[in-house]
Amino acid sequence: MATVRLLAEALDVRPAERDELLAAVLPAEPATDGPVPRQLPAPPGVFVGRNRELDALSAAVDEASAAGGTVVVSAIGGGGGVGKTWLALHWAHQHLAEFPDGQLFADLRGFSPDSGPTPVGVTVRGFLDALGVEPGRVPVDLPAQTALYRSLVAGKRMLIVLDNAADAEQVVPLLPGGDSATVLITSRRTLTGLVARHNAHHLPLDMLGAGEAHALLAAQVGADRLAAEPAAVAELVRLCGGLPLALGIIAGRAKIHPGTPLAEIAEELWEAGLAALSDEDPSASLPAALSWSYERLTGEQQAAFGLLALAPGANISLPAAACLIGHPVPRARKLLQELENASLLNRHGDGRYAMHDLIRRYAADTAHQRLPAEVPERALRRVVEFFLHTAHSADRLLDPHRPPVQLDPPGPEVQPAALPDYAAALAWFDAEHSGLLAAQHTAAARGWHQVVWQLAWTLGTYHDRRGRGDDRLAVWRAGLAAARHLGDPAARTRAHRALGYACTEVGRHEEAVEHLHESLALAADHHDHTNQAHTHRMLARAWGQRGDSEQALAHATRALELYRTLDNPVWEAEALNEMGWHAARLGKYERAREHCDAALILHRRHDNPDGESYALENLGYIAHHTGRHHEAVHHYQPALALLRELGYSFELANTLDGLGDSQVALGRNDEARAAWQEARELYRAQERHDDADRLQQRLDQLGTA
Repeated sequence: MATVRLLAEALDVRPAERDELLAAVLPAEPATDGPVPRQLPAPPGVFVGRNRELDALSAAVDEASAAGGTVVVSAIGGGGGVGKTWLALHWAHQHLAEFPDGQLFADLRGFSPDSGPTPVGVTVRGFLDALGVEPGRVPVDLPAQTALYRSLVAGKRMLIVLDNAADAEQVVPLLPGGDSATVLITSRRTLTGLVARHNAHHLPLDMLGAGEAHALLAAQVGADRLAAEPAAVAELVRLCGGLPLALGIIAGRAKIHPGTPLAEIAEELWEAGLAALSDEDPSASLPAALSWSYERLTGEQQAAFGLLALAPGANISLPAAACLIGHPVPRARKLLQELENASLLNRHGDGRYAMHDLIRRYAADTAHQRLPAEVPERALRRVVEFFLHTAHSADRLLDPHRPPVQLDPPGPEVQPAALPDYAAALAWFDAEHSGLLAAQHTAAARGWHQVVWQLAWTLGTYHDRRGRGDDRLAVWRAGLAAARHLGDPAARTRAHRALGYACTEVGRHEEAVEHLHESLALAADHHDHTNQAHTHRMLARAWGQRGDSEQALAHATRALELYRTLDNPVWEAEALNEMGWHAARLGKYERAREHCDAALILHRRHDNPDGESYALENLGYIAHHTGRHHEAVHHYQPALALLRELGYSFELANTLDGLGDSQVALGRNDEARAAWQEARELYRAQERHDDADRLQQRLDQLGTA
């Protein structure tokens, strides 16, 4: 040591550099000569589940040990209250024997109510004290201190737990050298820098499952008390959403008040929301824990966080989120990534974003408290317009022959999603359907009546394709209520007709006919031949569903007469199809075939695969019922190909059902079985249980035969 000092003085080395040189060349004190630090806090009193995460931690340690490198598990990560520290401590206490040279622990206070993040120098000095370094031997500046810290830890089998880190920069100086120490880090942020630069293992921590949440409550409150109120327990688990801090707060309240029914606590949580999870003690308050993350956001991030909580639906796509928060897509993507890194937003595998229900409540509350009232209102208007205009474009792709509705132009900040083709339109509807329903609800709550009925209209073709009868009924009940507020008879006419059709498809015959006649009367009063024709066709379908094919055929014939005055061959073909079907149901097969052949020619001539598939299906039915089973299969098979291409799963089930009948008649039992099995599964998925049961009986009989 004296030689090094003399050499440093001769070379005129600065004191700070001299201290760093000394720390680097001086050997660390052997573990047997210094204290063995045991800084871990006590393990959590109650810990349940997390087996997958515990196994992942152990596997990471084993993998790094086998490779001969320091283990850094950076992302025991997740939002406030998800149990990151509990997981780290539980694992650490399970594995104490693997770290005979001691354990260091530091709360880095990255997210704390009463102070900023702990300076690196404070943490390093604490570690040096724990390692037995005398105050006079501690170097002056931070680089030399960290060098000494690494020298002392090098070669030792130690565990270092760095809890509640603010960011990677706070952690990097605390990483030891050598190949024997293990480091566990917890943070509310995704420490991407550690993963990229230091080969850290990323372990995101999600919410507890329902079973784990139940077990946590049972461990704290008592299994007998839970067994006495299973409904209340299920509601508490649902409302807490698997968040350990929320469950712990509820369990603590139940323990403090053993005579209070759990149903009463659940009711308070339902009514009061986050207020029921607040406490003067910040460590027992979910709003306080969330506020520490919120205060670390920039103003722009805070605004985006609050507005995203108001989004219609349980999750949201990037284009919709961009309209909601009022930013171009590239900037919106960056903001959403920052909120995801802060564990305030989750991104699903399909690229959609969602918030935990309790975080969403907190975000919505802060939006109403901190943002001017007009900001959330404009945001909601933007996102509802996004849904409306994109759905309108998607509907035009699904059925270009359907009568469109005229929309007001979108606002300047609204960029509807670009949908290049039919497949993209259908996929967009599949992904956004729940959001569209929620958008209509949002519009109805704010009295945006025009938007409400127009959203119902844009969903019509999609609901047909996927057989979503109950959803169609719900959106058109709202659509008609909205149309009644408008001074537009055409809107009311369409709404009554669409609601009548929706009632028809779910078996509400009396209500269906009532709405359809109201639509017909409005159209007649305003000399609206187009809507009269459409409504007669819907009346044909309604009476056909009721089993009155005579009335159905009469309405379909009247629809054809009106369509021929409008010079629209596709609509004319639709009426011919309808006439053909009802004529066939009446046993008038030759007349039925003539109508459907004429319809097929028109649909093919005007490129309407939807109508073409209907005509082919009808012709298959007619051929089967006239004993021409080969011809029936010849019609059914191209109909199936068109329906699959259209994604028309509702009608696909019906056509497969009919194809199976013809295959059985031809003695092709294997082909019939395959068709009926697929149809049965489609019926079940569409909750058409009577049809599914009927086919199951046919399949059983086929198997016996």
